[in-house]
Amino acid sequence: MIFSKILIHWYSVNKRELPWRKTANPYYIWLSEIILQQTQVKQGLPYYDDFITKYPSVFDLANAHEDEVLKLWQGLGYYSRARNLHATAKHIASNLNGEFPNTYKELLKLKGVGDYTASAIASICFNEDTAVVDGNVYRVLSRYFGISTAINSSKGAKEFKLLAQKLIDKKQPAEFNQAIMEFGATQCKPKNPDCTVCPFNTSCIAFNKRIIGELPVKIKSAKAKKKHFNFLVFISDDEKTILQQRKGKGIWQNLYQFPLVETENAVDFSAFKSLIESHELLIKQNFKLLLYNKDAIVHKLSHQHLYTQFWIVKVAKLPVDGVSTENIRDFAVPILIGDFIEAFNF
Repeated sequence: MIFSKILIHWYSVNKRELPWRKTANPYYIWLSEIILQQTQVKQGLPYYDDFITKYPSVFDLANAHEDEVLKLWQGLGYYSRARNLHATAKHIASNLNGEFPNTYKELLKLKGVGDYTASAIASICFNEDTAVVDGNVYRVLSRYFGISTAINSSKGAKEFKLLAQKLIDKKQPAEFNQAIMEFGATQCKPKNPDCTVCPFNTSCIAFNKRIIGELPVKIKSAKAKKKHFNFLVFISDDEKTILQQRKGKGIWQNLYQFPLVETENAVDFSAFKSLIESHELLIKQNFKLLLYNKDAIVHKLSHQHLYTQFWIVKVAKLPVDGVSTENIRDFAVPILIGDFIEAFNF
């Protein structure tokens, strides 16, 4: 088809030089695809380099401790990706002798691997003609063909997958998939794309109808919940603090944080001090309380916005075993906590 030929030619001239494009090793392709989910290339590239340096094979990653993996992942967000990455590495190393499945259907069975990632690995590593569909692909196809079906609807997911599958070059599936992703990332960008140099501008429906800014269509998600987080940053006379590991299936699973007090609304100094006097870590404890940030730090997650304040709690001795403030950077923490640690400079 002319579309695929034009696209692949464009890619041959304009593609960026990226390390994972120099290999068909499924371990490296899988690693890059997991890192680049919800992450731009410029942000993900240093993490990719760090991971392949520290864990050059799937066996090395499988043998790592989860805390080490989470620490290396710190700052990328969506930490379930890192936990799934580690779990899948252990499965491949232990149950598959270090060999990745070589078909789309078998790759889909891996934890943390969905349609997009399975298609990318299958096409790039094993030359299977299965089309990738991600945000970049949705944008390119919706604009070029003038499709107004919502991309985050079940109907849209099926429609765009079928269309991409019809367009894919069956003789060059790897080149086609990488080309359309690259085209969306660097040419058909979300905002203000330079359509004057686009090889499809004569046939692109969105360009000719002047509706580029209206496509792709996305159903608005529910309004993010507003939460108020208050972290207790203990500092003892012997320069120790308290870190607690988050458990359960909520945000930041298995990451470390300072003791957390969640309130329904923002609280002033006197009200918060009265509130924490009955806290299990402060009962019958002499302490000095200081508010680190008067204005709440707003940390935006996909479904909730965290209005955060850090409260410095100075005590003579910690009520529980703590960690030295010198070693605090050894722990895997959410970026919100990591930024505070750097700014506070223990």
